Amino acid sequence: MLEADVAQALVEARHGDPFAVLGLHTDAAGALWLRVLNPQAAAVSAVVGGQVVAPLTARGDGLFEGRLPGKARVDYRLKIQWAAGGEGEYADAYAFGPQLSDDEIRRLRDGNEARAFEILGSQPVTHGDVAGVRFAVWAPNARRVSVVGSFNAWDGRRHAMRLRHDVGVWELFVPHAQAGDFYKYELIGADGHLQPLKADPYARSTELRPETASVVAPLPPKRRLPPGRAEANRRDAPISVYECHPASWRKGRDGGFPTWEELANTLPAYVAGLGFTHLELLPISEHPFDGSWGYQTLGLFAPSRRFGPPEQFEVFVQACHDHGLGLLLDWVPAHFPTDGFGMARFDGTALYEYQDPKEGFHRDWNTLIYNFGRSEVRSFLASSALYWVERWGVDGLRVDAVASMLYRDYSRPSGEWVPNHHGGRENLEAIALLQHVNEVLGREAPGAITVAEESTSFPGVSQPTYLGGLGFHFKWNMGWMNDTLRYIHEDPIHRRYHHHQMTFGLVYAFSENFMLPISHDEVVHGKGSLFDKMPGDEWQKFANTRAYLGFMWGHPGKKLLFMGQEWGQRGEWNHDVGLPWHQLDDARHAGVRRWVGDLNALYRGTPALHRLDCEAQGFEWVASHDEESSVYAWLRHDGQGGSVLVVCNLTPVPRHGYRLGVPSTHGAWREVLNSDSEHYGGSNVGNGPQALAVQALAAHGRSHSLALTLPPLATVFLVPA
Repeated sequence: MLEADVAQALVEARHGDPFAVLGLHTDAAGALWLRVLNPQAAAVSAVVGGQVVAPLTARGDGLFEGRLPGKARVDYRLKIQWAAGGEGEYADAYAFGPQLSDDEIRRLRDGNEARAFEILGSQPVTHGDVAGVRFAVWAPNARRVSVVGSFNAWDGRRHAMRLRHDVGVWELFVPHAQAGDFYKYELIGADGHLQPLKADPYARSTELRPETASVVAPLPPKRRLPPGRAEANRRDAPISVYECHPASWRKGRDGGFPTWEELANTLPAYVAGLGFTHLELLPISEHPFDGSWGYQTLGLFAPSRRFGPPEQFEVFVQACHDHGLGLLLDWVPAHFPTDGFGMARFDGTALYEYQDPKEGFHRDWNTLIYNFGRSEVRSFLASSALYWVERWGVDGLRVDAVASMLYRDYSRPSGEWVPNHHGGRENLEAIALLQHVNEVLGREAPGAITVAEESTSFPGVSQPTYLGGLGFHFKWNMGWMNDTLRYIHEDPIHRRYHHHQMTFGLVYAFSENFMLPISHDEVVHGKGSLFDKMPGDEWQKFANTRAYLGFMWGHPGKKLLFMGQEWGQRGEWNHDVGLPWHQLDDARHAGVRRWVGDLNALYRGTPALHRLDCEAQGFEWVASHDEESSVYAWLRHDGQGGSVLVVCNLTPVPRHGYRLGVPSTHGAWREVLNSDSEHYGGSNVGNGPQALAVQALAAHGRSHSLALTLPPLATVFLVPA
């Protein structure tokens, strides 16, 4: 019989090694003893070969034990009479040996496991004829860990787990648990105190908020990127991204969150119909607070339950690919929220986060910063990145808040941050992590891309790691965005004094592979929508909006536009309601949308506008110093003889006979797009479809020139006739 103090530790859920006493054991005399802890049972018997061989004696508080006949170990089952009524025959969790193989333990211990999601978390498996779920969780400093859930009445005494000491992982096979079961982990922390029930950091599915349980879900199969995706993601390809917050793009049939199926039936077709090449979703990984827009995530492996069962996400991904769209997801490795059911002090210690709040607490967002230097956290984050690409088939990730990761003094005053071991401000661990993530994706998911939201001048963000860079494919050009939005907000009469703000971006435009972002961040928190930023009366606001978008599409760099801005949405984006689609009843807004569609068509179909987006050879100024007229003109080249002339007149004054120096290699040019066309809601001033002859008159340092009509507050595109 079990010693009283050991029995008491079991029933009080204090025992740190339940496998040492529960299940089948041999005593000093060679006799077999079976022990079972199940507080919901009224009676338990041992069954061998379909026959009851020994009723077990109740020791109190759900502990049963008894001696089995013979001395040879046997395959047994438990016949349980439940205190609430009914009975059944079950396999015993403590009849099964270690679940993680030596190879899996070694891979976790090495700290570079790119697919930790195959090892940790909940995995439906079968042992012999017994189906169940293998649970495994990293909690090295916990004194005891149990998995609790809908399969054991949320009783932490029933399924205490086995500790694999080499890696600090607790594991257990729970017979008869299955996909769809709810679960969490119950831990006694390093200090001996019971922690709040913890959701699984590796959960692939969760309850809908405000509920917080993890849900057992099978591992999605591996998926290959569609043929041609690698080609479509190249730096010389046209990349035009529609950024979308799916919860507020269009509400569901019931006025709440749209389902993945509803989104699949509408969103990809809409985005593809406007000529965008990629769709980017704000974070869809599970998060507790709607108002964070997904940027405070606690489910880095779980598509949010807001949009229905996670498996429906596959339908949406396929719909994007069927429409020829690449799908990018916003991904957040910088920080996580402090909710008690999440990763904060997961095992009673700072496990996923830095211990020192000078390193581990984000003052701006009241969140916790991942401990980027810890190998297990490195594996967690790298595995999450690979998971979305490899298991869901998305085409790439836009990585949020990279600047906050790169600098230890980010948004911290002097004395409130911890220098690196060289005494500098760079977070060397975060740099190494980002390089590692990009290398993993490059090796394991070729063709996928990563895009950095990085707002500083940190060098080499989009340089390969073998050259010392971070390894991203593209970087958001935040400087360009800030400068040009400040300029366009000025009344045209004052723009002459801010002329450089539209040209300064070309000083550094080819130092990185840039993407030009007019993102969600620019249309909230009192900043106004893109349309609202424009000065002047209604006519000028529309004209400015179209002209600015034309400037953006003609400028070197890939494009990104947040939803609603494609028609010049009035009013800020509100995540609680759907987009104001009724505004498209106004022909002027519909005209802006047609303009964006035609810009995308020209951009995609004209190699000079995209092939050398990231190369200095693809850009040539024609007129950059006409401050008095607020005129800008430049040439885009494709490196193979093709060119486009882009001209912006950012005052409301039409300019007739405006002469621009152009190459003598082309005898005539033809206007192909004009934002002032009546087709888009403009005044229809322009150059018409006829060819415009190049004349042997010097201008802008060239021997030949072209005389143009420049419409008011407009951007025009011309190609050789």
